[in-house]
Amino acid sequence: RLDIALGPRYEAGESSSAAAARQAGGFRTDYGFIAAVDREIMHDPEREVGYGITDSWDEIVETLQGAPDSTDTELGRYVREFETRFRQDMDVIYTRLDDEQTERQTVISELLRLDHRRSTETSESRTALQGQITALQGQVTALQAQVGILQGQQGLARDPTHPEPPEEAGGSA
Repeated sequence: RLDIALGPRYEAGESSSAAAARQAGGFRTDYGFIAAVDREIMHDPEREVGYGITDSWDEIVETLQGAPDSTDTELGRYVREFETRFRQDMDVIYTRLDDEQTERQTVISELLRLDHRRSTETSESRTALQGQITALQGQVTALQAQVGILQGQQGLARDPTHPEPPEEAGGSA
């Protein structure tokens, strides 16, 4: 049987499971190790932050310390050049955005035009079919009237003692 104690604040029980170890005192988190590591990192100014990334601020300071002093005129010229490049780049970006917006509006207009045309064609087809259905209903009504007339004429020509034709075999009894 193996008894495990996780630290001085824990007591080991008689069980062999790690879950049997319980805290001896109140719950208190110990961040001492993390604080020691943080202090060690902060005291090393030439440290590498991680993944090959060095402290950028140190690089900027080193670059500026080795750079020659600039005059206000040079700095003003640099700012004006930067502003000019910035405005040119923004003009290019806005021109591209306007072109894309125009293209998008053209596509939308074309789709709306096609949709309207198809909607109109569908409506016209529906109207034409309704007209054909109405005409067919009129023809069916006329044919039904003719059948009724023919049945009436056959009834007069028949023998009055046999008003109904005989029912077929298998009919309702």
